Amino acid sequence: MNKRNLKPARVFEQFAKINQIPRPSKHEEKMIQYLKDFGQSHGLDTVVDETGNVIIKKPATKGYENCETTVLQSHMDMVCDKLVDHEIDFLNDPIETFIDGEWMKAKGTTLGADDGIGVAIELAILDSDDIAHGPIECVFTVDEETGLTGAFGMKNDFMSGRYLINLDSEDEGQIFVSCAGGITTEAHFPISLEEAPAGYFFLNIQLKGLVGGHSGDDINKKRANAIKLLARFLYAEMQKTDLRLVSFNSGRMHNAIPRDGQVVIAVPNADKEMLRADWNVFATEAADEFHVTDTAMEFLMESAESQKVISDKTAKNLIRALQAIHNGVLSMCQDEEIAWLVETSSNVASVATHDNEIVVVASHRSNVMSNLRNMAATIKALFELAGADVVQGDGYPAWKMNANSELTRITVETYNKLFGKNPLVLGIHAGLECGLFSEKYPQMDMVSFGPTLRGVHSPDERLLIPTVQMVWDHLLEILKNIPEKK
Repeated sequence: MNKRNLKPARVFEQFAKINQIPRPSKHEEKMIQYLKDFGQSHGLDTVVDETGNVIIKKPATKGYENCETTVLQSHMDMVCDKLVDHEIDFLNDPIETFIDGEWMKAKGTTLGADDGIGVAIELAILDSDDIAHGPIECVFTVDEETGLTGAFGMKNDFMSGRYLINLDSEDEGQIFVSCAGGITTEAHFPISLEEAPAGYFFLNIQLKGLVGGHSGDDINKKRANAIKLLARFLYAEMQKTDLRLVSFNSGRMHNAIPRDGQVVIAVPNADKEMLRADWNVFATEAADEFHVTDTAMEFLMESAESQKVISDKTAKNLIRALQAIHNGVLSMCQDEEIAWLVETSSNVASVATHDNEIVVVASHRSNVMSNLRNMAATIKALFELAGADVVQGDGYPAWKMNANSELTRITVETYNKLFGKNPLVLGIHAGLECGLFSEKYPQMDMVSFGPTLRGVHSPDERLLIPTVQMVWDHLLEILKNIPEKK
């Protein structure tokens, strides 16, 4: 398979164009302009709201004028992550894609198919003149990945459709009808620097090569978290020697499991060889512990230059907090029919050392809002006990399943008609903008689906090419079966 025979061609043509446009979260200006120009060049009603969301409206084709309006929705921003040794400027450089068998990948970076492939599908429909459909509103939101800013900022009269199809799911053949809510915690540890005691040896410790992944979809897959592993080692050594911390840096996105990290420490000269030996033992034990999920972990330790260290009390409190913080699944859903679904989880996502503070970010998710608040409160209390200044946002709501959804019925029936089997109708332990839409548009009937993606929010992100054609065919069949207005 090569790029010349990708199908559906019109979708992959749009995806190739999108990947030439830088669109990190909170920096979508170029993408907004591209969408605005696209809509206007096609003679379509195009509006950009105050937040930066774009809506492009396309009239019904002949014979479908009386159908209900359908909203097709995706987010224009992408998670920008890369391999440690890969050079790229995400604000200016394009994403370089390549084909590996049936998968599309990017060279050293995230692919941007989350949710660029959804954007491409919408643009392909807008660009086509041979597709039967009722009135369509194609909506492209900003900043989904780092705060759902676009969905939060959207006014409740921006969309007018009766039905909404969110194109931001990652498993073809699965139709999502509910999602988790979420809250992000930031813990700010004020730091002061001081001279290291005399006779101390400095070490640079690095951990890399972890799989990482999406902090919602992948949280139950028992993958290693770089922050938790580094904190575990530091905490253990803190019991044996006067360990002093210079810096701790790991993770970049609030919604990704951290794949690598680096700490710089100082220990008494007499203990440096003990520390090296303990690191080698720790590496062996961690590799064995995660021998199924993380098979390419690298554990590095080398001498470092002498430098100032963080005040001892703050450093120890930080390490204790990172050792103690919950990471992973807290509870599974209690209802028997969805007992396989994660209900509540937390992921410690990043640690960053700045001139005057260390900032820790953790994200929490739950399909039960009371348990989400409890999880967030637990993490907040932990950081407060450690002396941090803690900031938490209001979060975003869960999307509750509509048992009487007409759109779900149509989606299932058309899938069965096309492929001779029923799709799975599921909830998801990730955040979708549908949760916020359900608050602003309580009468809107919604589903979410998309082609198969793996490794999202990491440089291992990849798109299963044949599933794009399946989603395309399914979407067009749904559009032909949208009911008429009552």
